Amino acid sequence: MLQLGEQFAPIAQRMADELQTVQAIFADELRSDLPCVNELADHLEQYRGKMLRPTLVLLSGLAVAPDSQLTDEHHRIAAVVEMVHMATLVHDDILDEQDVRRRTATINHLRGNEAAVMLGDYLISHAYHLCSSLNSQTAARLIADATNVVCEGELLQLANRNNWDLDEETYFEIIRRKTASLCGVSCKLGAHLADVDPDITDQLYKYGELLGSAFQIIDDVLDLTGDPEIVGKSLGKDLEKGKLTLPLIHRLAQLGANDRRTFVNMIRSNDHEIYSTMGALLCQSDSVVASQHHAEQLVDQAKSQLIDLPDSSAKAMLLAMADAVIDRDF
Repeated sequence: MLQLGEQFAPIAQRMADELQTVQAIFADELRSDLPCVNELADHLEQYRGKMLRPTLVLLSGLAVAPDSQLTDEHHRIAAVVEMVHMATLVHDDILDEQDVRRRTATINHLRGNEAAVMLGDYLISHAYHLCSSLNSQTAARLIADATNVVCEGELLQLANRNNWDLDEETYFEIIRRKTASLCGVSCKLGAHLADVDPDITDQLYKYGELLGSAFQIIDDVLDLTGDPEIVGKSLGKDLEKGKLTLPLIHRLAQLGANDRRTFVNMIRSNDHEIYSTMGALLCQSDSVVASQHHAEQLVDQAKSQLIDLPDSSAKAMLLAMADAVIDRDF
């Protein structure tokens, strides 16, 4: 989970306990009678990070109905969204030719692209297998829709690689689809399984979507300005793959034609020394600060979606998680 203050210790401990149940369901669902499959699935534990999406499922369920208990379906859906997320990470590492994630070797680096593709597919197929165990098909349809949207976002990003004229509107659409939609549906499903008014589930969806967009913007800033030892992966891959993110889009929009051409040529040079200094160059302008400010605005909008929820430790933690997105360094 994102780092929060001591005042959240009781609810944070409860979340840690609930997430252990989710992890057990996750591991049990992926278990195979083939040792080679289990070896790859076990390596995914090294990928596990903040478990943001499962946490959003569980907290949303508690926040909309503070006097209720989380159900087994909450835990299963939390495992499902983690499987879908993990599948996107495995496939992203292939697309970005990443060798390291969370300070450990990626699946594609260890076993090649073929094994990584199949493991990502294995995660998706098990996500739907686990969804089929739920009493209602609503959750399965929502997960399927979100997964479709994630794939569309990835395809939109691929279609805009090396598009040096990429505008902010298209960038925001990419991150809304590829990152924010799964965060949104995680919150919506947590609320839906608590059987609350559809307007409340829609507000939780919007909270998650806005939070996910802010999270991705900060992630993109860290890809340019972060410390690889803290971030836990190779930096500058977005530049290397011709993916423009918000700080770069903002900076290019400020430049005249000649300076813009020079800047683009720097990006296209495939010079890792230039990539390593690009973050510093952007920090010298106001583009990093502007990107962070936009993320802060999204966080404020996300928090406003929770105004109709009853006061509870779960609601307070959702509010604090939104703020923590801005302050993180990994």
